[in-house]
Amino acid sequence: MTLREAATAVRERAYAPYSRFKVGAALMSTTGAVHVGCNVENVAYPEGTCAEAGAIAAMIAAGDTRIAEVCVIADSPEPVPPCGGCRQKIAEFAGQEVKVTLCTTDGKKKVMTVAELLPGVFTSAHMDRA
Repeated sequence: MTLREAATAVRERAYAPYSRFKVGAALMSTTGAVHVGCNVENVAYPEGTCAEAGAIAAMIAAGDTRIAEVCVIADSPEPVPPCGGCRQKIAEFAGQEVKVTLCTTDGKKKVMTVAELLPGVFTSAHMDRA
């Protein structure tokens, strides 16, 4: 199963009764394992979980720690990029060269790197003292 197929399948299980905007995410870790996540809304909107964050949580729970590739899919006119918080979460576990494929359910796609998705990323190096 490709990352796009995994993201498409998990998108159908999204819990989005308020926005009706289902998102699926699949990532491959550097071990070759595929981890998936879908958005899970809550009536108190800020308490929901993004698909990308869910996939990352599944990866960590499975014992993997590094992302090799990401795919995100939504039913939208154009490919939907991850929100700012998810961009930072992806950058925490992926190198700047890692490919992020953004897809629509009708076949459009945009491929970016983590560096293109989040220029000027905040890293642990910013917390180092001289």
